[in-house]
Amino acid sequence: MTEDDARDWVRTHFDVSRETSLASFAELITAEAGIQNLVSASSLDALWTRHIVDSAQLIPLAAKHPGPWIDIGSGAGFPGLVVAVLSDRPVTLIEPRRKRALFLEAAVDTLGLSNQVTVVTARAEQYRGAGAVISARAVAALPELLASGAHLSTTKTLWLLPKGPRASEEVEAARRTWHGSFHVEQSITEPSSLIITAKGIARR
Repeated sequence: MTEDDARDWVRTHFDVSRETSLASFAELITAEAGIQNLVSASSLDALWTRHIVDSAQLIPLAAKHPGPWIDIGSGAGFPGLVVAVLSDRPVTLIEPRRKRALFLEAAVDTLGLSNQVTVVTARAEQYRGAGAVISARAVAALPELLASGAHLSTTKTLWLLPKGPRASEEVEAARRTWHGSFHVEQSITEPSSLIITAKGIARR
């Protein structure tokens, strides 16, 4: 998928005004690159493919799970802030690093999402709440991620976790200590990118 393909995908699945907001978000990330390393320098020229569409593709997967969305370890805002731009869900961005949380707060304000998005400067273990959907991208291996965030879920919560090529190995490791329905989906962005989906999470 090229950058043009990625923007076409967004136009096809969402309205043009939201694409414009995503373009503004991309500009904020690029401008911040000289201040802090929000994304790898090598991916700045592929923001739409590597980060924006990689995040946006989670929204259709969550169509049957309306309600609050919690994003653990939001970092630069992927996927949580993209979800907020492209949907009307209430979104909580949990980010322990103060400098990144300040960027997220500024981005939320600039994009006019203050009534929809809450930025929490804390670790997932410190936050109390419940999400209809929980996402996390490039945060931790699945067993550790479930251990840190399971208190934020109910038996009906859908977990959406973009992963690399070893996603199936992470699922097998998690099944040793966690009950639940786990599946691995193919990402639309590139063959080596996968998405773990999970429901009914509970400790064994």
